Amino acid sequence: MPEIPRWLEWAREIQALAQTGLHYSTDEYNRHRYERLLQIAAEIVAEAGKLDSSKVYRLFREPIGYATPRVDVRAAVFQNHRLLLVRERLDGGWTMPGGWADVGDIPSEAAEREAFEEAGFRVKARKVIGIYDANRLGPLELFHAYKIVFLCDLLEGQPTPSHETTEVAFFAQDEIPTILSAERTLPRHIADAFLAYQDPSMPTAFD
Repeated sequence: MPEIPRWLEWAREIQALAQTGLHYSTDEYNRHRYERLLQIAAEIVAEAGKLDSSKVYRLFREPIGYATPRVDVRAAVFQNHRLLLVRERLDGGWTMPGGWADVGDIPSEAAEREAFEEAGFRVKARKVIGIYDANRLGPLELFHAYKIVFLCDLLEGQPTPSHETTEVAFFAQDEIPTILSAERTLPRHIADAFLAYQDPSMPTAFD
């Protein structure tokens, strides 16, 4: 797993404390202090990441309630011992289809939906391959996240890129592209997917 910069860990923790404090605090002075903590967290990210602090602040101010990790879901889909990957339009890297789960989503159904929307295949989630810590580093992905990878059965469909993807293809384990898409899919996730496909009795991996 890539090493997370300390400045990002500090900023995430400060943002989470401030967000939770704003949710529970009714004292105006304390709320002002929590607002200032949000600004400090944004300033840390902006300075270290060379970003616009006002934009980072708006991202940090948007979530409400008790701060918790976001959830990313991925669909591991196989055909003839080959793993389905899509090429992200955003960075040109390859990843298992997936994305952020929406509020109200059933996790497995979110992964199934992403496989259809990003790759054109109807799938059915069979088991959880792994639940991983997923500290994303992109400028629009500043928040802590968990990643859930589902082993899915392919039901029907044709490879169909979307507005988020430019290519859809299946790869044998020794053919996996070297350029993967940021933190969306790491070699560890791919290795665990092949292990689960080859032996469905494998226990769920987790951090």
